[in-house]
Amino acid sequence: MNFKHLIPLALLFIFSGCNQKKETGKEAGKVTVEKTQIVEQEVAIVKVDTLAYQKKVIALANGDTTGHWPIKSDIYPKDGAILPFKRIIAYYGNLYSKKMGILGEYAPKEMWQKLNSEVKAWEKADPTTPVQPAIHYIAVVAQGSPMSDGSYCKRMPEQQIDSAVAIAKMGNAILFLDIQVSKSSYQHEVPLLEKYLKMPQVHLGIDPEFSMKDGSIPGRKIGTVDAADINYCSDYLAKLVKDNNLPPKILIVHRFTQGMVRNHKNIKLQPEVQIVMNMDGWGEPILKRSTYKLYIYKEPVQFTGFKLFYKNDLKKAPHVLLTPEDLLKLKPQPIYIQYQ
Repeated sequence: MNFKHLIPLALLFIFSGCNQKKETGKEAGKVTVEKTQIVEQEVAIVKVDTLAYQKKVIALANGDTTGHWPIKSDIYPKDGAILPFKRIIAYYGNLYSKKMGILGEYAPKEMWQKLNSEVKAWEKADPTTPVQPAIHYIAVVAQGSPMSDGSYCKRMPEQQIDSAVAIAKMGNAILFLDIQVSKSSYQHEVPLLEKYLKMPQVHLGIDPEFSMKDGSIPGRKIGTVDAADINYCSDYLAKLVKDNNLPPKILIVHRFTQGMVRNHKNIKLQPEVQIVMNMDGWGEPILKRSTYKLYIYKEPVQFTGFKLFYKNDLKKAPHVLLTPEDLLKLKPQPIYIQYQ
């Protein structure tokens, strides 16, 4: 199978916006909320009904009879868990770049109009699952040339992350901060975001595509993470949850090739963290479904996600974007949907 074009848009545009001077004036006003004040959103801590949890994960398996789904686990989430009780619908991108996703293409109010239309479509397609809107913001961005510390990754300034927090708050959304670790490490990058990860509405995403363990330059080949990397991130989040009495954190792991995630059977599950393996490739519907089956369905971890590209998914015939109804036919049904 040819996966050449099943590549996230970020691989084609290694965040050129970060290598240019910061936008100013009217254009920057479209994507930046100035002088934001960081405010933690109120998050309801709802007690987890284990029977309802079991019923929902069985429903998400969507009739699978192979034994892959639902996963076999006696671990139930800590009270306040979002998954699987709500389906997350997220808009992805970076506020500096229009090329990395819809989040940076529109002013916040217009972006929210578009995201709300997707929320309504999902509510209509699956009335049994409430929708939780989300903003998925790339907070650490892979670079094609080294930064001053030699890391090949650009860390977003707090002002921009604060803007993402404020934009999420506009729609009572949760916020994901995504890390393209490049030649750095999760042990170095995740703690730098602790100020935000302590907020109850803020969660974490990691992108193995840009984890260059062999020292390669990001964008020239697809990277990889091991279960140990995912476990480090999960353990870090779990400690924050315990120490700060937070609801469970969600950890998104992007994937669209076999090698992007190694030793998936060693990924640890725990009550404080909910792990989503997100099918992150672009292409025509048949290719996206095949990728989901090969790397998400066949290597179960906990929950699944599916990414849709407004532009790149339409490049090849039949030039259609998969609909909520299409994705609800998958086994298992994805509980996290990301639009770029």
